[in-house]
Amino acid sequence: MSAFWENEIIYIAANFSVVILCLVLFLAIFELVTKYKNWEEIKKGNMAVAMATGGKIFGIANIFRYAIDHHDSLLTMIGWGVYGFVLLLIGYFIYEFLTPKFNIDDEIANDNRAVGFISMVISIGLSFVIGASIR
Repeated sequence: MSAFWENEIIYIAANFSVVILCLVLFLAIFELVTKYKNWEEIKKGNMAVAMATGGKIFGIANIFRYAIDHHDSLLTMIGWGVYGFVLLLIGYFIYEFLTPKFNIDDEIANDNRAVGFISMVISIGLSFVIGASIR
């Protein structure tokens, strides 16, 4: 059975499948902590939500890229990916805390593209810092 997991095609498919499942789960968690419904707002053409959500997707995928690159075991990769996601989520709450003059979620829900863009850049930027820390 170990020869099965040593096949490169199986290894790639396993990583891909796990990352997709984690991405769906993590986006659902982000959906729970925001005041707006991501996909409903995107369907309405809300670019701020699209940018913020795109940044989250990129951030999560980038963290898993580093986790895959630095760990051979699927379980270890998942563990580091989950840990990286938790750090990304904490970064989101810190961003919200550091802007007391306005509510990030309200501004993004109201299609404030400047706030959506900063949210996207924060998610992407933090994902590189988190990813580089995964060893």
